[in-house]
Parts: sequence; structure tokens; C-alpha cells
Amino acid sequence: MNFDIITIFPEFFRGPLDHGILRRARESGLLRVQVHDLRAFARDRHRTVDDRPFGGGEGMVLKPEPLFECVESLAIAARQERLSGHSAASVVLLSAQGQRCRQSVAAELSQLQQIVLICGRYEGVDERVAEHLADREISVGDYILSGGELAAAILVDVVARLLPGVLGNEASARQESFTAGRTDAAAPDPRLPASTCGSGGLLDYPHYTRPAEFRGISVPDVLVSGDHEQIRRWRRRAALEKTLRNRPDLLAVNELSDEDRDLIARIAGKNI
Repeated sequence: MNFDIITIFPEFFRGPLDHGILRRARESGLLRVQVHDLRAFARDRHRTVDDRPFGGGEGMVLKPEPLFECVESLAIAARQERLSGHSAASVVLLSAQGQRCRQSVAAELSQLQQIVLICGRYEGVDERVAEHLADREISVGDYILSGGELAAAILVDVVARLLPGVLGNEASARQESFTAGRTDAAAPDPRLPASTCGSGGLLDYPHYTRPAEFRGISVPDVLVSGDHEQIRRWRRRAALEKTLRNRPDLLAVNELSDEDRDLIARIAGKNI
């Protein structure tokens, strides 16, 4: 997987990409990240990449010329070819106006070979970049960042985790929160039913490890009982309970079984 990041602050990425999983993925050749200084494509002696918006208003807007020239210098397939699906590449504009980045979006991007990330700044980017250069706009959340650099680092991490070989245990990515259809691949006993064990697009169930008791707080007895069916039911109920408490919106967009609905009714009744 190749990432090309376009930014006016290339030095920003010296930290986030040099640690943990991303560092190992780069060293092993599974991930390549190149950072491009947008100012290198400015044509005036002041290396100007922004200007005031037409129609007035506060702040500055990134100009289209340097962004178009920078993307075109990367020898990426033409936009029409990318949009038609005949190219394994994509140009992404990080923008507060973009599609919210969900795990399903990350999974889609992980199937590509090259992703160009345009980091917005100031009041935004000339709309011609969004309409005629980028394939899509992506937002990492319903809040405003100072620029797209943090968002780009997040997107690289989110996508890289889904690439084959990047995680030490590929099953880890399938059992995380928001991963639809995930299974409890971490269960050590193959007799533990795979279906309906995981979150299935909900928040993850709680995890515990040794010691079994810490400062008077014990691990739930069911997890050390050896009863795999009871463990499955406990994990499913815990995932539903946490989702109901922290992200009830996810319950409305995920397919729930009759067992799930019964568990939710019990949870809701307990909390009344």
C-alpha cells in the first residue's frame, strides 16, 4: 500500500509514522508513505499556496493550482479512470464537510494500492479541488481540526491495520469495535461458537487479563468458568450493554437477533 500525503507542514509526520505498527509496516515494506510539501509547487517567490476567498469572508483558502500540480506529479491515474473503478488508486481530501470515516470506509480503502491524502488548512480548500481533483472527501469526526494533518495520520493508521501482514495476529482486526460480522477469533478453544460471539458492528465487549483480582476488583467469574456458551452470552450482553450506554445509534443500523433484542430488553429493564 502506498500513501502520498500533501501538506504545508511535512515535518508534522516525522512523529506519528515512526512508532509502533506503522513503523514496523514501513520497515517491512508493507506500507510506503511519502510526504509532499505543497509549497514546492507554488510558482511565486513567496511560495504562496493560499489566498482570500471570493465574495469576502474571514480566513484564507488553499489555492487550486499547487494542489492540482502536486497530484499530477505523482503519476496517478486520471480521475475519470479512478472513479470508474479501473484504477486501484484514490485521491482523498480530508475535510470537515466529508463523508464520516467509518470502519467500512477504511476496509474499502484498504483494497487500493495507492491513496493520495490532501490535507486541508485555513478556511478550507478551493472547491474545484473537491469537485475535479479529489475522488472523495473524508472527515474523521464531527468536530473541527486546525488542519488535515492529524486526520491524515489517523486515516493512515486506520487503513494500515487492515492490510495483510501488518498486525501480528490478523484476527485482531476482525474482532474490534465497529467491525461488521466480526467473530471471536481470539477464543482459545475451537469449541467456542464463532457465530454471534463478536460485536458484529457494535462496540467491543470488555476484556480482562491477569491478575484475576486487582485491588479487590475481580474478573467476572464467567470468564474463568470454562463454560464457553456462557462466556459467549456474557460477551454478547456486555457488548450490547456498552453500545446501549455509549453509542445507542449503532443499535439502529445493525441487524439484531431475537436473542439480542431479549438481552437489550433485560438491560433496559435493569437500568430503569
